[in-house]
Amino acid sequence: MDLNDKKLEDLFKIADKVGKRRYHKLTQQDFEDYRQFDRWRYVNGDSECGTTPESKQWVKDNSERLCPICGYRFSDRDGRTIDHKLPRAQYPWLSLEFKNFWVICRICNQEKGEMHWYEYEHYIFVHHRDRYDEVRFARPTQLLRSLKQG
Repeated sequence: MDLNDKKLEDLFKIADKVGKRRYHKLTQQDFEDYRQFDRWRYVNGDSECGTTPESKQWVKDNSERLCPICGYRFSDRDGRTIDHKLPRAQYPWLSLEFKNFWVICRICNQEKGEMHWYEYEHYIFVHHRDRYDEVRFARPTQLLRSLKQG
């Protein structure tokens, strides 16, 4: 099934079904991975987005000067944050999956909150239509496909 051809309503249903189905089937390894993420976040900095040399390098390697969502300079939008495209509250087993991370400005991160991806795309489409192409381009297609298979 090609997710790119689905309507947003269908994508919401798929995301909800997969997230709810998988969430109650967490394994011991999922919890261990989540603990590793918490440690990684603690060591590498959560609120500062780059408090250690390793995390600063990761942020530098994985971001430009501008937020990929709003297009503003990070320095003009309260700095950079490392965000989970698929929220760890809904998908804790992906909390350490680096394909699930992206660097966005603090304001965009706060606006996104804990929305699942398609809910976020819908929100952007309704409230910031001029940003929709950028958000759709950043869609974590591989991760979403892996959810369907898992």
